[in-house]
Amino acid sequence: MKASKFFLKTLKELPHDADSINASFLARGGYVQKNMAGVYALLPLGFRVYKKIEEIIRREMNAVNGQEVMMNILQPRELWDETGRWQKISDVMYRIKDQEIGLAPTHEEQVTDIVRRKVKSYKDLPLSLYQIQVKFRNEPRARSGLLRGREFPMKDMYSFHASEKDFENYYQSVTEAYKKIFDQMGLETKLVAASGGVFSEHSHEFQVLCPTGEDRIFHCNKCDWAENKEIAKVKDGDKCPKCDGWVVEAKSIEAANIFPLGDKFSKAMGATFIDKDGKEKNMIMGCYGIGLTRAMATIVEVYFDQQNNKMVWPKSVAPFDVEIISLNKNDEAEKLYQSLRSASRRRSNLNSDDKVLFDDRDMTAGEKFAEADLIGAPKRIIISEKSLNAGGVEIIDGPKAEIVPILKVLEKIS
Repeated sequence: MKASKFFLKTLKELPHDADSINASFLARGGYVQKNMAGVYALLPLGFRVYKKIEEIIRREMNAVNGQEVMMNILQPRELWDETGRWQKISDVMYRIKDQEIGLAPTHEEQVTDIVRRKVKSYKDLPLSLYQIQVKFRNEPRARSGLLRGREFPMKDMYSFHASEKDFENYYQSVTEAYKKIFDQMGLETKLVAASGGVFSEHSHEFQVLCPTGEDRIFHCNKCDWAENKEIAKVKDGDKCPKCDGWVVEAKSIEAANIFPLGDKFSKAMGATFIDKDGKEKNMIMGCYGIGLTRAMATIVEVYFDQQNNKMVWPKSVAPFDVEIISLNKNDEAEKLYQSLRSASRRRSNLNSDDKVLFDDRDMTAGEKFAEADLIGAPKRIIISEKSLNAGGVEIIDGPKAEIVPILKVLEKIS
């Protein structure tokens, strides 16, 4: 993609109402545009990051036999009355004023309704259905940019099982899948025991240690034990309940959560099946959520370099893998761009514009470098008279910079 054709509009100054690193960076970098408190539009740069996050999540959900569906945002009251949640979560559900209809903040009721109508036998279980769709929640204090919004895309999966044992095995499989998802995004997570809120008695959160995080967790300095401060019965410096290590209190960002639902929803809504012995039983359920723009914001909170006012995205989610910056008008930059596009197309069978950005605009070097710091491509190629006189182009890969002959560039960045 040539920058001259790309819809990239950065801001010279920080937004006055930005209350977090991700809010200020994503707006200033032209990734998002704020529509109202807690509601953001994804612009082309942000949508590229979003699609890569979506691809990672979808791949891992399919790997644990999740089947993708698309449920409805508009929800009738009668479905939610079956579980009593029309009243219980009235503070977070947006309602249509003159009708008994709400905007779904979550989809336990509808997915249970779908399954109870279709599944009758143990032979149809286990079953896992997931969607990637926009959610609406009336956050009274929408804040922290994309970390706490009122409208946001989310992957929510729901599993149905014939027994607790089968559910527990699947719960562990999804736990491992989530770890893989965050590893691929470049985020190190801790599996943290937490309360279940309106969903269940308890749950697990995937927390990312971060000094700007709103959550507080206790974790062991040696083993994998961790609990949310809200339920913990220990304090900083205590001996670990699991090993001979010590408890550490830390700030963190909740990146995802998973819930064992038991038969709470299936019992309330009559989602039953006939087991091997011909007996009718309630299905055992679980639910598993990841907010996609929340994941994007978390990556920014972790990777943004405040000291140098720049971002370097993990390659797996970067809007572009490589950015070519031409400081002088010459044919070499265009030739290199076309060469990298062709090579990318051969390797991936995808539109190569997804990987390479060529800044061909008539701007000063300082302006191009400032925008490159906001785009955050993992690798940067600079072509100038100076680099050509030195024998090639300058490739910047993190803290490393070197002059590479043009004919060796493809080999170097592969």
